[in-house]
Amino acid sequence: MKVLFNFMMFKKIVCGLLLITSISAFAAPSVEFQTSQGNFTVELYPEKAPKTVANFLQYVKDGFYENTIFHRVMNNFMIQGGGFERDLSEKNTREPIVNESSNGLLNEKGTIAMARTADPDSATAQFFVNLADNQFLNYVSPDPEQIGYCVFGKVTSGLEVVQKIGLSPTNNIGRNENVPIKPITIKSVKLLSEVAKEPAKEVTK
Repeated sequence: MKVLFNFMMFKKIVCGLLLITSISAFAAPSVEFQTSQGNFTVELYPEKAPKTVANFLQYVKDGFYENTIFHRVMNNFMIQGGGFERDLSEKNTREPIVNESSNGLLNEKGTIAMARTADPDSATAQFFVNLADNQFLNYVSPDPEQIGYCVFGKVTSGLEVVQKIGLSPTNNIGRNENVPIKPITIKSVKLLSEVAKEPAKEVTK
């Protein structure tokens, strides 16, 4: 009986270790936004929006978002970026992706979603972070008027930075509305694993 008991304990321990390993292996990826107003971190949900996350991460890996701006800011609604440079010239992108808005994720405060035109499947590189629970942006049906906007992640730290950006004074410039008067730059967007691999900077006196 003692041998059987020890075997059962050993089995439980092994199963527990395998579960921990499994959870670590499939941990959701996170990215860090470094902006002129501070940094914030976003956890991505590839299991819910696989094509959207893969598309976003490819832009991240390509360095596409470096020195782009948050070009549309509306307090208590959202901040939008990822497609324009400081002079408001629009960057060239890859082909649009399919809209995965029916994934069950909601446009709640702190979530990140893909920006698009009236065409449901027109999202490319631009994204927005919700500053409120924007229920009217959620998926209702496949109808183009009710298909909503695809959420693919959520801010896990630095939400106060996102909210501060939302308070920025804005004006209209040409066909662009709600443009921050003082440009808010996205210095970089990096996978946290890549951030961790960067060599430590030398400390000088």
